[in-house]
Amino acid sequence: MARDTQSIVKMSRREGYALHPKAHKALVKRSSMPGEQATSGRGRRSKPSQYSIQLREKQKVKRLYGLLERQFAKLMNEASRSKGMSGTKLLEFLELRLDNVIYRSGLAVSRRAARQLVTHGHFMLNGRRVDIPSIRVVIGDAIVIRERSKATDYFKRLDDVSPAPAVTPDWLKVSRKKCEVKVTGIPSRDDAEPDIKEQLIVEYYSR
Repeated sequence: MARDTQSIVKMSRREGYALHPKAHKALVKRSSMPGEQATSGRGRRSKPSQYSIQLREKQKVKRLYGLLERQFAKLMNEASRSKGMSGTKLLEFLELRLDNVIYRSGLAVSRRAARQLVTHGHFMLNGRRVDIPSIRVVIGDAIVIRERSKATDYFKRLDDVSPAPAVTPDWLKVSRKKCEVKVTGIPSRDDAEPDIKEQLIVEYYSR
């Protein structure tokens, strides 16, 4: 399965946005883009064009959710053909991805970690083992940790490696005791990161 193997810290510096929890400290320490000169008068950037702003927002969100270009463009195309605002529908589709659900439920510390857990087949979706992170869940779906996986060191130490989040999205019902996640609704715009400017992405693909 194709995936982006670039350094998450370098990608975060490129976008000026923490794409992973461990990137926060790295951005505080060094916020310049990779390859940018730190010396005075060098590496000074000119005002970005509107196209550049749109491109960077698209890249930021694409990398935040861990999609490749073709996957992201396909999802944007589907969102533009759906009822409602295209940008909002795009974020809804991204939030409903299985790997994002695992991350939002607190079973993984990041989307990248959640994607790895899914590809290794640690979860059951409605009673069937799944290993495709891009599966889009629907209301009524139930996700549980496989019995064999519960015996692994990761899930035995789950509270240490991935503590329960302070707030769980309203559209998910999570039982860490039962190792179960139920999809009870559809994510709203407010459930995605507030600093995403989805209209810029719509404009980028509308060129």
